Amino acid sequence: MKSTSLKFSLILLLALTFSACQNLIEADLIIHNANIYTVDSVFSKAEAMAVKDGKILEVGPEHQILNKYRAAEKIDAGLKSVYPGFIDGHCHFLGYGLGFFEVDLVGTKSWDEVLQRCVEFAKEHPDGWLTGRGWDQNDWEVKEYPHKRSLDSLFPDRPVFLTRIDGHAAIANTKAFEAAEVDLKTTVEGGRLVIEDGEFTGILIDRGVERVAAALPMLTNERAKEALLIAEENCFAAGLTTLSDAGTSNATVEIMKEMHKSGELKMRVYAMLTPSGQNKVRFFNNGPFKSERLNIRSFKFYADGALGSRGAYLKDHYHDDHGNRGLMVTDSAELMEEARRMNSHGFQMNTHCIGDQANEMVLNIYATVLEGSNDKRWRIEHAQVIEPSDLDMFRNYNVIPSVQPTHATSDMYWLVDRLGEERAKGAYAYKDLLEQNGLIALGTDFPVEGIDPIRTFYAAVFRMDEKGFPEGGFQMENALSREEALKGMTIWNAIANFEEEEKGSLEKGKFADFVILDTDIMQASAEKVLETKVTATFVGGEMVFEAED
Repeated sequence: MKSTSLKFSLILLLALTFSACQNLIEADLIIHNANIYTVDSVFSKAEAMAVKDGKILEVGPEHQILNKYRAAEKIDAGLKSVYPGFIDGHCHFLGYGLGFFEVDLVGTKSWDEVLQRCVEFAKEHPDGWLTGRGWDQNDWEVKEYPHKRSLDSLFPDRPVFLTRIDGHAAIANTKAFEAAEVDLKTTVEGGRLVIEDGEFTGILIDRGVERVAAALPMLTNERAKEALLIAEENCFAAGLTTLSDAGTSNATVEIMKEMHKSGELKMRVYAMLTPSGQNKVRFFNNGPFKSERLNIRSFKFYADGALGSRGAYLKDHYHDDHGNRGLMVTDSAELMEEARRMNSHGFQMNTHCIGDQANEMVLNIYATVLEGSNDKRWRIEHAQVIEPSDLDMFRNYNVIPSVQPTHATSDMYWLVDRLGEERAKGAYAYKDLLEQNGLIALGTDFPVEGIDPIRTFYAAVFRMDEKGFPEGGFQMENALSREEALKGMTIWNAIANFEEEEKGSLEKGKFADFVILDTDIMQASAEKVLETKVTATFVGGEMVFEAED
């Protein structure tokens, strides 16, 4: 009798189990045994997530997800931390990829080292223009711009064009000047061709860079595709799933659209168009473009140059270069006209502003055109030096500050030299900016800085370099909390891109874009945060990167 009863119980249990399995909702992927930071409106945490057709079905407790869904692919996260896919709020996607085809000058400690790297590169690449990027005289013992004489001596018959780390200055040799048909009578509005003792030094500032760069060979589609794929691979390995590409040409747009359609390119891109005549005609006539992988509804403008190359436009002269206030790359009348065009055609305006004078000028232009509170989400890119009295314009006109925390920790060594003690207090004021509208977009500006979003988080929260300098952090009154930094790399960037309904947090109905880290950056020490590695990156539920064991 007992045996019969036991058999009946087992049969009933199996039947119930089978019935329960039959009633489970079909998913493509389940992530469980995880420490999930959803970054939803209440910053809730969860243990598991179900995904189907590239979107999130549900996020919740372990038992709830496993008892409700089944999937062919289940990933036990081993209690590792899961975050929304990181969004870089300001970067240069193609430019970063193209850097792998030229001389890498990042980290050079002297002009001699720059020359040495050029000579070594030239041995393997003997033909055509010799190009490179990444030098920074502020990192050298002699913190002065170099002269082209040594380039002329080493490369008398080959054009050489070497861009400074910020992209706002470069040095070219005589052969490059000849190729660009630039002579001592050439003038450049919004830039400089530096002349000393009646000859070019080789140094180019802002629009001067563009004037000589115009002679560079035309980029082929094949090289552009190759560069984008290299850049994408490295970005996925860093946990990035969306890039806000600051300055995209019509040709690059077409290449990305083609690669997205074929499946070659998987990275999601929010493209800020360059304000070329071709881009304006095309997009003003047709309006914004939106697909799951590419979003085009903004234009990127330049107000001034960069602080490191003394091209940022200041209200007063540079502390270490009296008589120089920097320069306007685009004058105020032209920017006002562009702002009216952007507004009338329904495009977001994103303007590069570094110096306090540039920021004030552009904020006033925005104020005139936007006329009060709005949801246009116009942005100030960089917002590096702001006079405190100008901060309220961000709030009054709902302007979004888009900043790069690693700029602060790169520039802090010479910041006071450039600005003096008092003005330096208004630089990289991220907390002050955040408090205006309750959000701030964070990025890297790569390749000006490295691509790693973990370094963005570290610099925003701890305000130190990777050696722990300065002790206690740089101007910590403007540090962000961990929660604020994570939001700045996810949901706030999504809002800045008009994409908060589809990404930026791990919630039902949004894209299953997420990253698994080997460290909980919301709890770990500063040292452990720096050591954090990406375990896996997913875009639309597809694993696009997995770390090797």
